[in-house]
Amino acid sequence: MRKLENKAVLVTGGAGFIGSNLVETLLNQNNKVVCLDNFATGKRINIEPFLSNSNFTLIEGDIRNLEDCQNAVEGMDVVLHQAALGSVPRSIKDPITSNDVNVGGFVNMLVAARDAGVKRFVYAASSSTYGDSKNMPKVEHIIGKPLSPYAITKYVNELYADVFARLYDMQIIGLRYFNVFGRRQDPDGAYAAVIPKFVKLLVEKQSPVINGDGTFSRDFTYIENVIQANQLAATVESDEAVNTVYNVAYGERTTLNELVSWLKEFLSDFDKEIAEVEIVYGPERTGDIPHSLASIEKGRSLLGYNPQYSIKEGLKEAISWYWNNLK
Repeated sequence: MRKLENKAVLVTGGAGFIGSNLVETLLNQNNKVVCLDNFATGKRINIEPFLSNSNFTLIEGDIRNLEDCQNAVEGMDVVLHQAALGSVPRSIKDPITSNDVNVGGFVNMLVAARDAGVKRFVYAASSSTYGDSKNMPKVEHIIGKPLSPYAITKYVNELYADVFARLYDMQIIGLRYFNVFGRRQDPDGAYAAVIPKFVKLLVEKQSPVINGDGTFSRDFTYIENVIQANQLAATVESDEAVNTVYNVAYGERTTLNELVSWLKEFLSDFDKEIAEVEIVYGPERTGDIPHSLASIEKGRSLLGYNPQYSIKEGLKEAISWYWNNLK
């Protein structure tokens, strides 16, 4: 697999879940890494191990501030733009802030990268862009209407990326993440992702609440697959492979009922009583799509993307990490 090595790389949102995992991998591959984060959702604990590394620089700043973006991109070879306000429910509750960060901040980063002469710009896109599309599996060139303000912001990112690539001779790649999970994903807060949230509840022997009847399904994707995709996107040389978007997923669908069953099974290896925790069912969540499954053929073909971790393999690793870090 192609790796990003001996480069100067900016990771925006580098103190977040995905960002900090990227930072760790890049530092291990002899890159100089700059992290830009305002700690709105990122955690200082995620980057503490890197602070003593001479190849790591933290810039505490906000992508909504153009000057912060300009400072961060100076001298960079590659930008991996992960900073965003995630969560469909958060965007429904507060669309203005989601738009300011995800659209305004994205444009600031594009402008800063353009002016600094950074050619390769890889950004976190989202499977939410597929909206109400009934196509299954999801293929990159067929999308529907967005179902939330968050989905609109991520689609607008793709439109801006396309225009900047055409107008300013930039090489921009969007990675549509599908339900990423893994170590360092925050289990706390109103907008926690389902896997860490459920793991924490089960560890505490509390009942998780599934929205709906548990038949909704997702293409859950382990963090290592996402790290692979970012590195491939940052290093690919084919003209055909840049200035487009890719699904980043495993390519298999898992229902929430199946997910909870596996969580209980793997966690009960640590504590047998967890197998007996009851699951509660609640109302469906506004803006949720029933099913999500990615085609990863475009990524395989043009990037060489070959995800190494199935959901079960990823869950075993993630649960081991959570067990040791939630105690």
